[in-house]
Amino acid sequence: MSAAALPSFAPRTGAELARYPVHDGEHVRAAVHAAGEAAAWWDGLGFAGRRTRLKAWRSVLARQLDRVARVVADETGKPFDDARLEVVLTIEHLGWAAANAEKVLRRRSVRPGALMANQAASLTYRPLGVVGVIGPWNYPVFTPMGSIAYALAAGNTVVFKPSELTPGVGHELARTLAEAVPEVGRYPLLTVVTGYGATGAELCRAPGIGKIAFTGSAATGRRVMAACAENLVPVLMECGGKDPLIVDADADLDAAADAAVWGGMSNAGQTCVGVERVYVVEQVAEAFLEKVRVAASRLRVGTATTEGDLGPMTMPSQTQVVRRHVTDALEAGGRAVLGGASSVRDDGRIEPVVIADVPETSVAVGEETFGPLLVVNRVPDVDEAVRRANGTGYGLGATVFSAAHGEEIAARLRCGMVAVNGVISFAGIPSLPFGGVGESGFGRIHGADGLREFTRAQSVARQRFALPVPVTSFRRPPAVMRALAAALRAREWVSRS
Repeated sequence: MSAAALPSFAPRTGAELARYPVHDGEHVRAAVHAAGEAAAWWDGLGFAGRRTRLKAWRSVLARQLDRVARVVADETGKPFDDARLEVVLTIEHLGWAAANAEKVLRRRSVRPGALMANQAASLTYRPLGVVGVIGPWNYPVFTPMGSIAYALAAGNTVVFKPSELTPGVGHELARTLAEAVPEVGRYPLLTVVTGYGATGAELCRAPGIGKIAFTGSAATGRRVMAACAENLVPVLMECGGKDPLIVDADADLDAAADAAVWGGMSNAGQTCVGVERVYVVEQVAEAFLEKVRVAASRLRVGTATTEGDLGPMTMPSQTQVVRRHVTDALEAGGRAVLGGASSVRDDGRIEPVVIADVPETSVAVGEETFGPLLVVNRVPDVDEAVRRANGTGYGLGATVFSAAHGEEIAARLRCGMVAVNGVISFAGIPSLPFGGVGESGFGRIHGADGLREFTRAQSVARQRFALPVPVTSFRRPPAVMRALAAALRAREWVSRS
């Protein structure tokens, strides 16, 4: 362990909250080794034993919801009630993973087919052993727990490297699990390692890691993949997005405007599946824009002593990204509907900004902003809205507002998730998988796919009885293959007739 310390700061006040160790490679390797030894015990408990303990963890988190949420709010700067919502959603996902792991992953029989009728075939999903989770700072409980809870339910142990901006949240998760599961003192199910990027790199390279689940930028994701490639460690990548919202001519404009403002401005816009681009059909564009302006103008940014609707940027350097995008959008010809360059303050507090009619070539349209900037562009029809929505390399989430054609439009979008006549609703449904395509990454958390993501499929074929004439043997007579080929041709002829 390095002698250096990792300080945690409160974005709202700038005050230091606590200090944590910067774990070096030796410590990380030891943590993975210990987790590997614990994995055998955890797997041996079976689905029922793990379910009992994970439900106990769920109960502890529910009882201590406000305590955990306070740590989230302090380290991220988000409003307390937003932090509480994050923990509530996390608890729901943990409960679903615990309750459904056996149904999704248990051993099942599969048909062997006519050619192998003498075999009994089965499929099971086995845990990987130790899963490394590298978490983000914007949703420091909900996002990593989409991997942690599902990995644990599948029979793995976890070594968790939280963001250097939110190390305290990681320790809260480990503390509550230890309180719920007394055996954790002997069998480390969730080990937290803290530090900067180098600590995460050590986790990727540590012997014994079965998989890495990463959330962060595409650039950092590529570095994580490169480190994992050294030992052929599989990865799950959630790398952000530039999520669009499409407003059809028949949409409920009040609901669509409310969704655009919440999706674009909540958590100060620091949401990977937040709304960053809006494409609204021309005939309702002005009415929609006015509703967005009114709704967004009511929002207030908190101060050191008041919370407000939005907090400051959790990562101070993100302020410069937002400023650059706002400036570029206006210089490219965008029309300021609300706010502008002066809305972006050096202290990390950013007032809501809405800019209309921004050229698609602007960085405000093509790059992830991760701040309270909403770009609203009018389009002649839904076809053009879909074309522009699919026009970036990202493909995480999307939103569609349409009275009659919502699911039809959703099917045309190149992304992993779509909310129809709602916003970010898919993230709150534990049975739905969460993940993207393209620059947004690959792999899935949540749902049955999220459970299988942290397992390896194992196929077993067991001979029930020997065939009278061996097929997979050097003792096979030549006539056997002629008979098999003839039988196959006859079956194909029957199927075509």
